[in-house]
Amino acid sequence: MTDDRTPQLFRTLTPGGLRNFTDTLRAENTGAALLLAGTVLALVWANSPWADAYRSLSRTVVGPSALHLDLTLAQWATDGLLAIFFFVVGLELKREVVDGQLRKPSTAIVPILAAVGGMAVPALVYTVVNTLSDGGALDGWAIPVATDIAFAVAVLSAFGRRLPTALRAFLLTLAVVDDLLGIVVIAIFYADDLALGWLAASAAAIALFAVLVRRRRPNAWLLVPLAVVAWGLMHASGIHATIAGVLLGFTVPALARGAQDVSTAERFEHLWRPVSAGFAVPVFALFAAGVSLSPAALASAAGDPVAQGVALGLVLGKPAGILLATVLLVTFTRAALDPSVRWPDLAAVACVAGVGFTVSLLIAELSFAETSPHAEHVKAAILIGSLTAAALGAVLLQVRTRAHKRRADVAATEGATAVG
Repeated sequence: MTDDRTPQLFRTLTPGGLRNFTDTLRAENTGAALLLAGTVLALVWANSPWADAYRSLSRTVVGPSALHLDLTLAQWATDGLLAIFFFVVGLELKREVVDGQLRKPSTAIVPILAAVGGMAVPALVYTVVNTLSDGGALDGWAIPVATDIAFAVAVLSAFGRRLPTALRAFLLTLAVVDDLLGIVVIAIFYADDLALGWLAASAAAIALFAVLVRRRRPNAWLLVPLAVVAWGLMHASGIHATIAGVLLGFTVPALARGAQDVSTAERFEHLWRPVSAGFAVPVFALFAAGVSLSPAALASAAGDPVAQGVALGLVLGKPAGILLATVLLVTFTRAALDPSVRWPDLAAVACVAGVGFTVSLLIAELSFAETSPHAEHVKAAILIGSLTAAALGAVLLQVRTRAHKRRADVAATEGATAVG
């Protein structure tokens, strides 16, 4: 029998400790840190003497072939684990549309059109680069259109603490719309040999999920297996399986009903976000981000128009598109920025939106097969482009933070003088 007073290195978490642990995983900075950790581990492993073991593990096939689920571990991470991430995204989108920033067109129009511009211009930059260059490939036009909400908000939180809260709302709404449009792009442009029968069966499973989740006390023992079935049927249909996660998230009620303190969507998001941020996304990064960073590999990537288009799209196209769309909207309509926000503030946030990463890596895997000469190059471009956008955005956020601090100090001094 073990004395409870005896120190132990590992023991079961108490209920309070478990709550603290999961709350930590829900924090945006924690999710970004774990995603970064998975990425660094992948890069170190893929560039170490044990690189062959990394590739062998990624290509290990697991699953029943009779159900067309004999996938490699890397595919399970992309198709399976990311479905959890997209389920949480679906919940976020549902809440934003029903009871959030996207509910009122007057408050949502600026970030919505900014998101559209922030997707159109990077795609245009990529297309121009690859059209004008020998050896270019237009297949990856959608790679630089995405914004990684976890990384982007983490950079804003770390380096823009004193900036107006309206900027955070702008970035969050922009990223949510960006996610929604990215999902539409994946569903439309990356469907493979569409099988309508399987798609109809998946839709039926999702419809049944929608009915069951609206019960006063939804039964997880029914919902989770049904969600897995819907995912499997969507995978068999030829549409990327992560779309099932989004659609399932959309079916969850986003308003509290009856005696509920919070909506079912909020409760599910609270439950599943730690799984997404603490496990699903970092493991996906572990299998997706392992590219060679040798001088020869980087030189080869630098000369590839595909990598050039992705990097330029993220670093230059993304902020240019966001700013251009916002300037045009404010100039030619009655829309206006929040009074607390200055244009340089918006420019800093627009640079942060160039951090593509998670969804960009997913679209890269859908755009180029593992055997493609562009596959490694484009992943390196996503990593370098996202890191550059984050660094540039962090510097600009710090500059704007100091400007706002000086303005606040001057106002405080003038106020004290007036009172005296």
